[in-house]
Amino acid sequence: MASSKEYLDFIMGQLSELEDITYRKMMGEYIIYFRGKIVGGIYDDRLLVKPVKSAVDFMPNVVYELPYEGAKEMLFIDEVDDKNFLTGLFGAMYDELPAPKKKK
Repeated sequence: MASSKEYLDFIMGQLSELEDITYRKMMGEYIIYFRGKIVGGIYDDRLLVKPVKSAVDFMPNVVYELPYEGAKEMLFIDEVDDKNFLTGLFGAMYDELPAPKKKK
């Protein structure tokens, strides 16, 4: 099942206080970038983020889920209604996220 544009708009609204939040549609789902780094994405109308240590430490209850079959597990974010939690989580994760790969 593909993710809805309405859910994407809701999540982007929740993250609107952060600078340089963008997304890219990919095969019916959405990849979310924070200052050019991939933080996670929206898969089947679920917000999932990379399982970096800072994200695991930031979250009170860690739940791992697969974005799609054959993918690596990611962290399921249930607290999408809490803007402060989301912006804090993304801020905590930023330094630990891998830098974007250079294009040849």
